[in-house]
Amino acid sequence: MWRWLFVILIPILSCSRQGKPAADPIEPERSDFTADAFRWADSVAMAMSLEEMAGQLLMPGILARGDYETIERLTGYISGCHIGGLLLLEGDLESAAALGDTLQLRSPVGAFVAIDAEWGLRMRLSGAPLFPENSSLEGADEQLLFDYGREMARECRQVGVSMLLGPVADVAADGFMSRRSFGGDPRRVADFSLAYARGVEAGGVIAVAKHFPGHGGAEGDSHRRLAVNRRGRAQLDSLDLHPFRTLVEGGLSAVMIGHISVPELDSTMRPAAVSPEIMQNELRGRMGFKGLIVTDALNMSGADGYDAVDAILAGADIVLSPRDTAKEFGAIVDAAKSGRLPRNILSDRVRRVLFHKYLAGLERPDRGEAADVNNTESEAMVSRLSEAAQRRPSSQ
Repeated sequence: MWRWLFVILIPILSCSRQGKPAADPIEPERSDFTADAFRWADSVAMAMSLEEMAGQLLMPGILARGDYETIERLTGYISGCHIGGLLLLEGDLESAAALGDTLQLRSPVGAFVAIDAEWGLRMRLSGAPLFPENSSLEGADEQLLFDYGREMARECRQVGVSMLLGPVADVAADGFMSRRSFGGDPRRVADFSLAYARGVEAGGVIAVAKHFPGHGGAEGDSHRRLAVNRRGRAQLDSLDLHPFRTLVEGGLSAVMIGHISVPELDSTMRPAAVSPEIMQNELRGRMGFKGLIVTDALNMSGADGYDAVDAILAGADIVLSPRDTAKEFGAIVDAAKSGRLPRNILSDRVRRVLFHKYLAGLERPDRGEAADVNNTESEAMVSRLSEAAQRRPSSQ
């Protein structure tokens, strides 16, 4: 499955229509494979209880550790909240693999396992290869970034990770995001991000570009407070939005929405992760994005005052790291019962999640061995990236 998944993901999902409002639910271009994916998503969604549907939209964060407390927490998420996936936090390779296996074995539907690994799995998991930061790679080229993404996908699969929170598509020459960004040139950021994302998906893992609509020009760190991007429409189009537009046109599977206020796009100053103007009007409507919309971690200070229901109503398909998973799960169920969250919207969100799970092969999950993360392939990539970090950027 993995060797040809990219052939399915990229051409099928690269069906955006610039300027045309997106229908809800999604309708990517059809093929036999996508028809199967739609049928599977429909049949699974129709068989789910309200509680099971609510859980599909939640992916709590959990430490990648093998202690009793962590296992008990995961078991509670599965049995009590019917979670659709999890986000791996700090830990080690073996524990990460074991937690993913536990989730897959106990989940009636294949589950996403996500990780934030901007400079390799070592960012979160001890014992994994450590790669250079994005800011040092301006001397690289698109082929290297594609190969880098594919190597990251290989390593992810060895520990059961099916969703990689990257590439960082923020344009940032300096400031908070500068170390994490590919630089201040929007064309280079766009080209590198697309090449990396295609490599990740060629390797059978879903890439999640972040942080829409662009954190590079924002004031403030959304981990600590709501960040604000005060750029006007022209600057947003030419700088912040350019890489995301390129990624959408190239067939990206998923986009992470940041805790960023953009007055030009939403005069209410709401964070993008709870803004229908930004998610529905800009990303889905103006850009024509048909894939998954994933929130940044909802337990960050930039999202203070908002909950999972707010994000889902605004357009999010998956809510990452809610502050209190059980409470948010209950709130989604209650909102659906009361009518605040219409059942058709909940169903559409769930169908989109299930559709992408099918594309990622999660109706029949499989992985390699955690011990094989470090091998000659990872060593060669470390060497190639380190060499690129020493070179001057090529001319544009």
